[in-house]
Amino acid sequence: MTTKSSGRVFLVGAGPGDPELITLKGRRALERATVVFYDHLAPVELLDFAPASAVRLYVGKKRTVHALSQQEISTRLIEYARAGETVVRLKGGDPYLFGRGGEEAEALAEADIPFEVIPGVSSPAGIGAYAGIPLTHREHTSAVSIVTGHDPDVVDWNRFAHAETLVILMGLSCFDQISERVIRAGRAADTPAAAVRWGTRADQQVLEGTLASLPKQIHAAGMKPPATIIVGPVVRLRSQLSWFEKLPLFGQRIVVTRPRGQAQEMCTALRDLGAEPIQIPAIAIEAASDTGALDRAIEALAAYDWLIFTSVNGVRAFFERLDTSESDLRALRARIAVIGPATRQAVEAAHLKVDVTGDEFVAESLAEALDKFPLANRRVLLVRAAVARDYLPEFLRSRNASVDVVEAYRTVAAPGLVESASRLIENPPDWITFTSSSTVDNFFAAVAPEKLAPARMASIGPVTSATLRKYGIEPAAEAVQYTTAGLVAAICASVTPKK
Repeated sequence: MTTKSSGRVFLVGAGPGDPELITLKGRRALERATVVFYDHLAPVELLDFAPASAVRLYVGKKRTVHALSQQEISTRLIEYARAGETVVRLKGGDPYLFGRGGEEAEALAEADIPFEVIPGVSSPAGIGAYAGIPLTHREHTSAVSIVTGHDPDVVDWNRFAHAETLVILMGLSCFDQISERVIRAGRAADTPAAAVRWGTRADQQVLEGTLASLPKQIHAAGMKPPATIIVGPVVRLRSQLSWFEKLPLFGQRIVVTRPRGQAQEMCTALRDLGAEPIQIPAIAIEAASDTGALDRAIEALAAYDWLIFTSVNGVRAFFERLDTSESDLRALRARIAVIGPATRQAVEAAHLKVDVTGDEFVAESLAEALDKFPLANRRVLLVRAAVARDYLPEFLRSRNASVDVVEAYRTVAAPGLVESASRLIENPPDWITFTSSSTVDNFFAAVAPEKLAPARMASIGPVTSATLRKYGIEPAAEAVQYTTAGLVAAICASVTPKK
């Protein structure tokens, strides 16, 4: 390692599972990290907040499988910090609540390593909230006891048996013994109890019963760790207060194939509806293979009557080349036409007005809107991807317009697509979403569609649907509005919520 001036370690609570439950301060630490240690319970989506150059180290900490021992983790934290790195130790839940953060902080203090502890939403608090079980309630309980059930023999269950609300972490595998001991210590066998697996995530699973019945229910359901058990009268409130599992897309695993830098809005919308978005970009955006045509068009910008954009990527590429040229927006006298609201917003963000937007977000609709204007002998600059449908330029030429079609960017198969798509074979998602014909072609070049059954396919519009049919697939949902919001709405209309 290269020696640097000084290093620092941040012990960061990642929260109980939902990646949006990380704190703002925790996210800020990740954004400046040069090394990230993450464990089994930390949402992997949070790693995207770290710089692309940051080293990412998985340290495990499953119940029976540890990638590194606790001593090894502490030693490596110290080594990286002494080498001048900004280290984030990302831990599921809260670092100081059964997260062994105290041990790591002690090791850092003894080694004279500067550190900060950034609390996280603890698993009891987060899981109780998402399961509809308040851990305290004025009419039911005013105290909570949190116990580790990893080794029932080291806990004095006589002390905890009568806790108004008893939360047992890491105790699922031993709950038969724990239940017997708590009942033997005098707790009523019919005390309400619930087991929550993967709380706060889209695959959250909840079993409700009593202190006596829950062990059999756990075995019958085949529930596996990680899970949290809550015992007490507050469990009865779940029937009234459960909200997460009532979301329209709760439990749905939905693949998003948009480019990684453009997928966040759709992923957020899906997560807000209870789904688990799985980012598997099918395309990546690259610069044009030759920018000469676009550069020459920008030099002659004042000669064009119309400037047409068909995507946000085209807008971005155009302004990037404009910024590197000797021209600026003062040369633009053309009217501007776009396909779709996102493209319109990208143009307006550059403080330009859009003159024409089609009613529907396809080339045919934009052509219909443009047909209301005189086009004969007008010069048109069409900025688009290297490979695109020819409908729009052919329409313009049929109206005797002079059209320059310039390549502003290229779409290519995303790196790692074959590996990522192939992992779905063992555990197919509920839905795979497609937002363009290129996402369809690239995705099914990586994995044959028949290997993904029973996943359902969702299309952003008729052009993408036609490409799906080319592979013998009838889309189970097609957006009415040809946007990602329309695509999410189409899935909502087509799904039966999971129970």
